[in-house]
Amino acid sequence: MRKVYIAADNIISPLGFTTGENAASLKAGEKGIHEISDPELSPVPFHASVIDTTRLDERFSEEGDPEEFTRFEKMAVLSLRDACSRTDADLRGARTLFILSTTKGNIDLLASSPSDERLYLWQTAGMLGSYFGFGYKPLVISDACISGVQAIITGARMIRAGLYDNVVINGTDIISEFVVSGFSAFKSLSQGPCMPFDKRRDGLSLGEGSGTIILTADPSLAADPKIIAGEGFSTNDANHISGPSRTGEGLWLAISSLLSRTGGKISYISAHGTATPYNDEMESIAITRAGLQDVPVNSFKGYWGHTLGAAGIIESVMGIHSVRNGILFRTEGFSEPGTTNPLNIIARTENKQIMNCLKIASGFGGCNAVQLFSRE
Repeated sequence: MRKVYIAADNIISPLGFTTGENAASLKAGEKGIHEISDPELSPVPFHASVIDTTRLDERFSEEGDPEEFTRFEKMAVLSLRDACSRTDADLRGARTLFILSTTKGNIDLLASSPSDERLYLWQTAGMLGSYFGFGYKPLVISDACISGVQAIITGARMIRAGLYDNVVINGTDIISEFVVSGFSAFKSLSQGPCMPFDKRRDGLSLGEGSGTIILTADPSLAADPKIIAGEGFSTNDANHISGPSRTGEGLWLAISSLLSRTGGKISYISAHGTATPYNDEMESIAITRAGLQDVPVNSFKGYWGHTLGAAGIIESVMGIHSVRNGILFRTEGFSEPGTTNPLNIIARTENKQIMNCLKIASGFGGCNAVQLFSRE
């Protein structure tokens, strides 16, 4: 069976427009979450991680006319452009697949241009595919908040099956009035910057961003040191439309399925870690049931907020960066353990050689996904 390598990646967030810029910001302890007062997004202030519009347009002006593209499209194009520029893979041929991972896409068009066909996710994916000349019809994966991880699982399986040689995956989501009002209705927004796994946590902070990861079967195209996208599994516990399983059944099943196939030791876990009371509790139960409670765990949500369909891509890219560069980033917002099952939460950033990263994610409807990234 063919191995799947990481060829290139990118992260665009309020903390930077490349993976390196974001990693440097995290190492410096910076965070993108701030109080937002914007009546077009919410009648009351809320905390979120939002990319500066002026900065975004300035960066995009090097690519094209900012007025001709939506906010979502500008973020996705810039992320894809940077990642694609970092590999020599033939991304225009028929052996390359483009996957778009998103929950809402061009959701802001509902208010300004409700008849615009770019509201359809497949239309947006087609536009991006044509813009970059990708040679095959794009695939859209919109599976709540596991979309990004699910996209990586799907792309890696297609390469291993010999269907494609390269897969380009972009995950993007923006903050809109629709998104803010929805999470407000669930009463799941934090009163301040979110605090993953902390005793005082009271909800999540929303975020927007774009991430790109390029998978390849060609080891000569792999970035050094070589990282492999290994086993990945997804499950659904069918517990509730929005509430996670109280027993962590679905996530535990996904993790245990992966462990049974790999048989190796997990060095580090990048958790979903939304900082909602139920999510963090569920993850702690699932991780403990899988026997991984002593493995170092962090959440990146305290830096970027919850970027929805982009989260699985962005957080996987930073997990890969951690493995490649031997660094474990602290869980921003965490200070006092707050889950029934205690976990080994990373409380301070440190240099440490690690062999792999287990990325886990969960989402509405009871969906769960896990993906392993390892040094070759």
